[in-house]
Amino acid sequence: MIRNGHGIADPSKKLGPGTKRTVRVWCDGCYDMVHYGHSNQLRQARAMGDYLVVGVHTDDDITLTVDGRDTYEEVKKAGRYRECKRTQGVSTTDLVGRMLLMTKAHHSSRELPSEYREYTDSFGKCPRSHSPWTGVSQFLQTSQKIIQFASGKEPEPGDTIIYVAGAFDLFHIGHVSFLEKVYQLAERPYIIAGLHFDQEVNHYKGKNYPIMNVHERTLSVLACRYVAEVVIGAPYAVTADLLDHFKVDLVCHGKTEVIPDKDGSDPYEEPKRRGIFHQIDSGNDLTTDLIVQRIIKNRLEYEARNQKKEARELAALEAIKKQETMTMTEGAGVQVERS
Repeated sequence: MIRNGHGIADPSKKLGPGTKRTVRVWCDGCYDMVHYGHSNQLRQARAMGDYLVVGVHTDDDITLTVDGRDTYEEVKKAGRYRECKRTQGVSTTDLVGRMLLMTKAHHSSRELPSEYREYTDSFGKCPRSHSPWTGVSQFLQTSQKIIQFASGKEPEPGDTIIYVAGAFDLFHIGHVSFLEKVYQLAERPYIIAGLHFDQEVNHYKGKNYPIMNVHERTLSVLACRYVAEVVIGAPYAVTADLLDHFKVDLVCHGKTEVIPDKDGSDPYEEPKRRGIFHQIDSGNDLTTDLIVQRIIKNRLEYEARNQKKEARELAALEAIKKQETMTMTEGAGVQVERS
C-alpha cells in the first residue's frame, strides 16, 4: 500500500474516550489516464468519510467476479455501498478516440467530422448495446463544475505567488511532479496555472493537439492540490501586465522545449529580464506525446480490451436489473400475504 497522508486522519492511531470514530472509505477502479472525472469521484468519496483508500485494478478492469456476480454484492448486502455521481462528458474511451483519429476538429466549436462520430460510436459500444460507464459522452462546461473543483482560496500576505503556463494536456504524473517541485520552492506557495487556448496549443504543438479542450484541461488542473488558481486562456507570452496584475514573485517552466512566440520572441523574456524565471527539473520524463504514442502503438489491443470491458459492464447491468426486479417481486408478494 502506498500512503500519501495529505493531512488526513491516521487510521492506525487508537481513539480515545469520546473521540469520534474514523470513517474509512474504499473506492477502486482502473484509473487509466486519470482525468477530472476520476478526480471528481475521489473528491466525492473523500467527502463521505475521514480516510480514503483507493484500489487500482490490474490491467484487466474487473466488473464481475469469476462466477459472474456483481463485485460489490457483499457490501451492498451489508448496507455499506455508496455511489459517487458520475461526471458527465468525460471518459477514457473518448480521450483515446481523439488520439487515435489524429483529427484537429475535436477541440473546436465546429461540427465533429463524421469519421470521429462513427469511431466513437463503435469504440464506445459493444455490438449489442451501450454501457453507461464505458460509453462516450460530450463535454458540457458549467460554472457549477468549476466551483466543485476550485479551491476558492485567495492569496494572503506572505504568500509567494508562482506562475506556471502551458497546455497541461491529458494532465498526468509528469505534470503533477513538476507542480510538486514548484510547490516546494516556497514556504507558503500560491501557484497560478495559465492554460493556453486550444488554438494557441494547436499552433505550437500541431497535429491533433490539444487532446482535451481548454474547459476539460481547466478542471484537470484545478483538481491538483498544488494549484490555487487557473487563468483560462492565458497569453502565450508572459507579459509585464500579467505579472503585475497577479503580483507574481516567480515564474517557472519545466525542461520541455520553449517554442518561440509568433514573432520569434522568447515568451519568457519579461520574467527573465526581472530575474524571476526558474527552470524546474521534475525528475519525471512522462509527456503527453509519450502517452499518445503508447495508445497509437497499442490501438488494436486497446480496442479489444475496451469492447470486452463494456460487454462485462452490460452483463453486470443486466444482472443488477434482474436482481432489482426479483427483489420488487418478493416485496410485492409479502404485501399481498399481509393484506
